[in-house]
Amino acid sequence: MPSDKWYRVDNVAKVFLASYNKRDTRSFRVSATLKEEIEPELLDIAVKRALELRPQYQVLIHQGLFWHYMDHEDIEPCVCEENERPCPMLYGPEIKGRLHFKVSYHYNRINLEMFHALSDGNGGVDFLKLIVLNYLAQAHPGKFNNVSFKSDATAMGLEENSFDQFYEKGGLLPKASAVKKAYRIRGLKLPNNQLQFFEVHMPVKDILKLAKDNGSTLTSFLCARLMLALKRDMPLLQKNRPVTISMPVNLRNFYDSSTSRNFFNSVYVSHVFSEEISLEALSKECDKKLKEELTPEMIAKRMNNYEKIERLLFVRMVPLFIKNPVVALSSAIESRGVSAIISNLGRISMPEELKPYIEGFAAYCSTSSFFITCASYEDDFVMGIAYAYRNTAVIRNFLTAFAQDGIDVTLYATDITE
Repeated sequence: MPSDKWYRVDNVAKVFLASYNKRDTRSFRVSATLKEEIEPELLDIAVKRALELRPQYQVLIHQGLFWHYMDHEDIEPCVCEENERPCPMLYGPEIKGRLHFKVSYHYNRINLEMFHALSDGNGGVDFLKLIVLNYLAQAHPGKFNNVSFKSDATAMGLEENSFDQFYEKGGLLPKASAVKKAYRIRGLKLPNNQLQFFEVHMPVKDILKLAKDNGSTLTSFLCARLMLALKRDMPLLQKNRPVTISMPVNLRNFYDSSTSRNFFNSVYVSHVFSEEISLEALSKECDKKLKEELTPEMIAKRMNNYEKIERLLFVRMVPLFIKNPVVALSSAIESRGVSAIISNLGRISMPEELKPYIEGFAAYCSTSSFFITCASYEDDFVMGIAYAYRNTAVIRNFLTAFAQDGIDVTLYATDITE
């Protein structure tokens, strides 16, 4: 029976709801690999117990006249053996009566797939960690009775719309100019709306040293290396186009928020390859530009700009069937200004008592082009790459460069069907 608990969707969620499709399903996956084979019955119990702590995910998304909203439903979560591609379709006309997340398992890996309108990657990781804790508690009775994740978050804090909570009327960025088209990978996309997924493992200490040796942070270094990989196969006629990398930023690092819903914004770093530039120089340039974008003042202005649009009365009163196509078109236009996306979830930590049972974590996000999701656990740095094209030259350029630097690279890839 449905309850009277409902949530209005946040502004980021509105973009996902208007722009999902069969290739870019607007869903993401976070995975935990254990050191023991998964027992389905115990995993089912673990998911239900974790959901008791995150009831805001036990919802169905409905369309109103002017906005979408999420309504709490007493529907069993899907827990099954892995049977489809990562980041599957979790919202749409064909998804009826099912929650907008699912949990699957394969041998010793637990996968949490979530429609991005429910939460962002950091919220997903938090939920997965609860599932893992509850699973191990079931698999090893009495061993982890006193283990928990320390948090000051209240139930209200977990479910709040932090975009609304921290919006300020003042402090806006100047009106943005037209989106400048970025260089984008050319060529045929994979058939049947497929994506190919690559999982790349490297030692944390080695990749951090490489970034430091090039005078930048890890995220800035990855940005520079990806730009150079894209530039290597750029046609001559495209050389005047900027290579622009979009990077989602966790706003919880800037605001006192514990929400488990979406709370991120994106920053953009661009470079035009008008002349030759070294990896070190480009890394330092990316680092400088990224730091300029990540000041508290710039973060606040960007968030306020985005939130202000939704507060305009005439926007609020436009019916949803008109809003959705407009939002989808705006999202498509914005994507023309992006060459690729890098999302760094950072270091994933677990209680010491659980570490002997956990091998590692990984993450992916759906895309219509090229999306890299990074995370690290202990000494394992993982990049989950989602890629829409037949030609994988950019992936080869990107990863070969790490191997040439002496980094130990382990690569796994999904199959493609014709």
